[in-house]
Amino acid sequence: MKQIAIILAGFLISTFALTNISCQKNTDCVATINCVDSLGLPVDNAAVLLYATIKTSSGGTVTADLKANAVTDAGGSVKFTFKLPAIYDIRATRVLTAPSKTIVGTGIIKLEEGKGAEKTVTLK
Repeated sequence: MKQIAIILAGFLISTFALTNISCQKNTDCVATINCVDSLGLPVDNAAVLLYATIKTSSGGTVTADLKANAVTDAGGSVKFTFKLPAIYDIRATRVLTAPSKTIVGTGIIKLEEGKGAEKTVTLK
């Protein structure tokens, strides 16, 4: 009788441990933004802003508090990691010194649960 109880307890413990591990899904959403100029060359040190816009009941849109910003690396790329899926607007800007002007690019990226997404934004 004790052997059956020990076997049953071992089975229940192992089932609980395996079930608990399998329920922990990776829900991270990774957004990779690549910034290029009009010639297709990477734009380093570009300020990239990801933000969510929400439609109001009156038909307008407002910017939600959900925002993230970072600067591109030497290859013109920047990565963002979010815990939940969403659709983000992208705005990338870079101030050039010679000639003195600001180049801007915009886009939209859709993030899905547990997946990565990549978007190339052309700054003009």
